Amino acid sequence: MNDQRGEAKRQRTSVELFAGGGGLAMAVHQAGFRPLLFNEFNKRACETLMASAKKTLGTDGLNQLDELDGRFPEPPKEGQPAPLYPADVQRLVLTAFEGQVDVLAGGPPCQPFSAGGVAKGDEDKRNMFPAMFEAIRQIRPKVVICENVRGLLRPSFADYFQYIVNELQLPFEKRKDSTRWQDHNSHLLEILATLSDNDSHRDHYKVVVVPVNAADYGVPQVRNRVVIVAFRADLGVDVEAFEKHVKTPRYSEAALFRSIRDGQYWRRHPGVPVYVRERVEARIPRFVKEDDCLPWRTLRDAINGYGTDTRLVQLPAVDLNRLDEKYDFGAEIGVDHHVGWPGARIYKGHTPNELDRPAKTVKAGVHGVPGGESVMLLDDRVADSESPDGWRYLHRYMTVRETARVMTFPDEWLGSGPRGEQMRQLGNAVPVVLGEFFASAVADALTAAEASEAATGDVLVAAH
Repeated sequence: MNDQRGEAKRQRTSVELFAGGGGLAMAVHQAGFRPLLFNEFNKRACETLMASAKKTLGTDGLNQLDELDGRFPEPPKEGQPAPLYPADVQRLVLTAFEGQVDVLAGGPPCQPFSAGGVAKGDEDKRNMFPAMFEAIRQIRPKVVICENVRGLLRPSFADYFQYIVNELQLPFEKRKDSTRWQDHNSHLLEILATLSDNDSHRDHYKVVVVPVNAADYGVPQVRNRVVIVAFRADLGVDVEAFEKHVKTPRYSEAALFRSIRDGQYWRRHPGVPVYVRERVEARIPRFVKEDDCLPWRTLRDAINGYGTDTRLVQLPAVDLNRLDEKYDFGAEIGVDHHVGWPGARIYKGHTPNELDRPAKTVKAGVHGVPGGESVMLLDDRVADSESPDGWRYLHRYMTVRETARVMTFPDEWLGSGPRGEQMRQLGNAVPVVLGEFFASAVADALTAAEASEAATGDVLVAAH
């Protein structure tokens, strides 16, 4: 049993596919995993990973591989920079990583299943779940973590989504190119019907599907997604306990209402005008349920540095008279990409964010151009005779840095490319706080399973 205990003491490791701007990668690192490899196809996103790696990914820079010669990477030794394969994951061969990876993480491109896209699902060539399954076959990781859009759970995709779950349970039952997914699914179901809950074959994974609203996990944003976690069956992880843990609410809208009503929220933000407070409090329902949750975090929290458990510096105000200058208002406090942007409009279908609510879902937008979800109402107002109450609140676009805060990215994160590209990377990312919660829960589940196995071994040794 000494080997088992030695393995439990080593730092856990991870491989990240479809890394994008690095949200899930940062989350997994912050949960204690050492990155062994990153993969990302988009050139600008690769530049972002390179620029932010040392401060946000726990690796001393990244070793960017050549698209052709780097197809067969090897795990770096401790202290060496992790490799970055900047090309199509379908060309990547990961057999050198077999048996060395605790967590394989990634968010396969979601456009095939997104309500904002054409929603072709499995027929769409951008569906990268097959590439994820191929990586599992090559690596045999202990755990797989996937994040994707809630559109996967839409009724029109229900059958195909269940097929994805079935494939994840039996990834080594590889589908032939000539086989329809429906026929392959029937084959998988026949095998699954023969397995018991106690089946511990290492080619079998136990899958947990968790629909989430990121606001319920401490993210200052309403973001509905689905997180899929698969544990290798031979590890002895208590999957039911894990599922109960990750599905237990931590934050709630009701708790936010209570904190606004009792003044705790305003004590955290003492400079808010009285008329704003009155407007916000007037919208709170008369009856607010009681729970043991923490308050949802808001856009105002994020801007003022309360968007995560670690307090950040308050972002300076953006001068609306200087939006055309592209001036970085964060320069005075050493924070980049806090740049105003002109042209924000409010109209039907593009309602703005409100400061004292979680932000709306950060989206990549059409061709990288976000819409009304990146506009925010301000505290400032001007007289307007056409408004019902005689006032009109001013508004502007959120800056890239404010958007990064809403995604719970650290201020050290530096997006590459023009504003639209940086917003696209953020819109496609996993909020760091959400990803870290799940990655930490995975690490705890593995540790508990290892401790249980070690204790069982000690009992058996003592019995003999």
